Amino acid sequence: MNLLLILVLAVLFPAAHVLNGWLFVFANLSAHVSLIYLPAFLRLFNILVMGPVYGTLATLIGGLILLFWFNEPIVLGLLNIADSCAGPLVAMMGFRIYFKRPIQLTSLKDLALVTVVYAICNSLFHHTTWLLLGNEQLIEPNSSFGMLIGDLNGALLGAYLFKASLDYLEKKGFNFSEPSQPKN
Repeated sequence: MNLLLILVLAVLFPAAHVLNGWLFVFANLSAHVSLIYLPAFLRLFNILVMGPVYGTLATLIGGLILLFWFNEPIVLGLLNIADSCAGPLVAMMGFRIYFKRPIQLTSLKDLALVTVVYAICNSLFHHTTWLLLGNEQLIEPNSSFGMLIGDLNGALLGAYLFKASLDYLEKKGFNFSEPSQPKN
């Protein structure tokens, strides 16, 4: 079951990337930077729901699929994939180390904090890679800040759409809530 879910999430990642570029073309600053980036939500979702190993694997496979979409050097593409995997992983592990507990998925405070840290890490990792490789994405001085904003917007919009979907399905009879435990 984990393998099937990993593959579904891996295919969903490049699909969301392509859809994002089409839906939010007005918000694109470059081929790699958008002010609204929905796949940012999927990167976090993968890690938070599937765990660090399976979640990273889903993002990695999705990134490899997406590698064929871009016409860029293979080294740059692979480093972009590594950066995409590292951002949410560092945010989650940093949270666990700092607070000495896992992220509570029902806590808006936890989710907001890890989302902000992820957005900062993702932007810093990508822009450091581009700087080290001398890539043209750094020509625009605001692209790092734009990526941070895009990841935040995408993660928040994705979370809202996910929550709205769950609410709709629950109204249709699906139950995603665990039954409450009897008090002793």
